[in-house]
Amino acid sequence: MRTLDEVLATLRIAKVQEEDLQKTIHCLSFGDNVSSADYCLMELDDTLCKHIEAGQSLVIRGDKDERAVLCSGDKTYDLKIADTSNLLLFVPGCKTPDQLTNSQDSAHVVHTQIWGFCNSYWELRKQRPKLKKLKKVLMENPYEGPALGGQEENTDNRKATRCSESIVFPPGYWRVLDFDYEMKLLGHVTQLVDSESWSFNKVPLQTSLEELAPLEPKEMIEHCLNCYGNRYTENDKVFYALHEDKVCRGMALLLLQNAVKFNLREFQEVWQQSVPDGMSTRLDQLKSIALVDRASRPETICLLRVEDLPEDTLERFNHLFTLREKWTEEDITPYIQDLCGEKQTTGALLTKYARSSMQNGIKVFNSRRPVAT
Repeated sequence: MRTLDEVLATLRIAKVQEEDLQKTIHCLSFGDNVSSADYCLMELDDTLCKHIEAGQSLVIRGDKDERAVLCSGDKTYDLKIADTSNLLLFVPGCKTPDQLTNSQDSAHVVHTQIWGFCNSYWELRKQRPKLKKLKKVLMENPYEGPALGGQEENTDNRKATRCSESIVFPPGYWRVLDFDYEMKLLGHVTQLVDSESWSFNKVPLQTSLEELAPLEPKEMIEHCLNCYGNRYTENDKVFYALHEDKVCRGMALLLLQNAVKFNLREFQEVWQQSVPDGMSTRLDQLKSIALVDRASRPETICLLRVEDLPEDTLERFNHLFTLREKWTEEDITPYIQDLCGEKQTTGALLTKYARSSMQNGIKVFNSRRPVAT
C-alpha cells in the first residue's frame, strides 16, 4: 500500500499542486479474486433511487425468447447494456468529493479496497407495458356468465393478474369478459333504462341491481355500468351516466366482428338503429377499432383494432403498410398513438418510419422500404 510520501511524490511528478486537491486521498487496491463477473451495475434515475431507498422492490421479468424489462409498481423500463471506455469500479464506503470535508489540517491517505469492476452497465429507458401476452392468457378462459344447471366452470387457466378490461370474479382471480356476454349485459342495462324511461345520464345503481338480479349476477351488472358509464353520487344515492361514445363503440364492434367488410352507408344505418334511442353514432367514435376505405366504390368499413396489431414499432408500421400502401395522417394516427414514448409525438414516429408525399393536395404516408404483401 502506498504511503503519504509516495502519493505526494507522484503528485509532484504529475505537476499537480497539493493545495488544489482534497485533504483526503483515496488509495485504491484490488481485493483477492476480484472479477468483472461479480457485479452488474445499473443506472437509476431519482425516481427509482427514491423507490429503492423507501424499501420498495424492483422486478426484472421476461421469458427466454423475450427482452428483459424492469418493473416497478406502476412503470416498465427496457433494459439495455451500455458500454463505457472508462473502467467502472465498485468501491463500498468510498466518499465522493461533495461528501468530504476539509477539516483535516494536512493531507492523509485512506486505503480503500475495490470489490468489483466492469466496463458496461445496464441503462434503463421507460417504455409502455406490453399487454398482448397477458390478454392471450386471459382469453384462454374468458368469463361467459354463471354456469348453468350444476355445471362446473373450468378454472384451470385463471391467472392472478390485472388488466383494464378484466374483472374480479370469483374473488381473488382476474378474468376477462367474453365479448358476447359483455354485450348481453349492456343490452340488459339499456333495455331497463328504456323500459323505466330513465335518463341515460341518471341510471340508479341499486334499482338496476335489484331489477336485473334475476337475469345476471349483481357484480356483472355493476361492472358493466363501470365500463360504459361514469359513477357519481347524489343525495347519498349512487347513479351512473352512460357514456354515449362507449355504448356506440360497443355496438359497432358487435356489428363488425363477423364481417370482413361492410358497405359504409348500410353500416351507418344499421349501427344507428342498434343503439338506444337518444344516442347518436359518429364515425369518429370508431377511432382505433375500425378503418374506413373512402377510395373503394362503394365506400366500406372493416374491423381493425389497435390491440390486435404488433406491439413492436417497426412491425406495427410494416403491418399497416401491408394493409394499405398510403395512409393519411388522420387515418394512421389512432393506430400508432400508443407507440409514442415519453415526450414523443406521432409526427416524430412518422418521420422516422414513413415517407410523406402529396396526393391530390393531401399529405399521405407510405413505407420507407419495400413491404412484402
